[in-house]
Amino acid sequence: MEKEAKLVKKVKRLLKRAKMPRWLHHFGPKKYEFWQHILALFIRQACKLSFRRAVKLLLSLGFDVPSYSALAKMNKRASRQCMQIFASTCSNAQVAVASIDATTLTRTNASWHYMHRIDREKPIGKPLKLSQIICTRTKKILALRLRAVPRHDTKDVAYLLKHMRVKPRILVADKGYDSEAVHELCAQKGIISMIPARKRVHKGFYRKKMLKHWRTRTYHRREMSESTFGSNKQKYGSNMNSRLFTTQRADAYCRATLHNLSLVMQPEIFNSTGLNILLS
Repeated sequence: MEKEAKLVKKVKRLLKRAKMPRWLHHFGPKKYEFWQHILALFIRQACKLSFRRAVKLLLSLGFDVPSYSALAKMNKRASRQCMQIFASTCSNAQVAVASIDATTLTRTNASWHYMHRIDREKPIGKPLKLSQIICTRTKKILALRLRAVPRHDTKDVAYLLKHMRVKPRILVADKGYDSEAVHELCAQKGIISMIPARKRVHKGFYRKKMLKHWRTRTYHRREMSESTFGSNKQKYGSNMNSRLFTTQRADAYCRATLHNLSLVMQPEIFNSTGLNILLS
């Protein structure tokens, strides 16, 4: 029980750092605090469970949690709060090299036999696009954006740089981000961009200026983004269980928060509670 109390203190300290209120509602009975909802949402993402199974798991471990229906309603309207909690896990330390990349997440997890039976090769529904910036030294996620409709990679650069707590000194990316507008944006913010030029593209003042600072060894730090995407998909899955985009965005921020917490929290704290899967 002492270890379980430490887990509760960790969650409460995280919410206090994010300046979250004790309850999100102003009226009605205040039976469950916000940390009890957020703890259940974290367990649901970490263990890849449904709302019902997440509640049953926490009840069997001795936690007092709300019902699965109340948890589903909280996940639907807590997207902004999940964003603030994720921002509190981002470090304020100076970032030397940051990497930006994007990946896709499927909306369903249909089996191959079902897809073959309905004569369909591609997944049902358009995939979600997840763009994020990570620190190549700590592998922490510094900013992310989830899109319901895929857009070009360069469309999210300005948004991600705006929502970072600390501006990196160097930004590396693949050829998909090669654009004169991206190089100019980085130069205006005092960031050195290291993005290889596309084929038969040689013009651009800021693109040529970037070549003066080019260093192949630093550019290969971009591979950290690929490893981060791969590890997160193995831990939390490559698909989203939620059906609404607001809940899908909340799930994406919960996964990013768990990823950042797994890099700083000690595994021995969770050994007695059986929740070491959070840090796997």
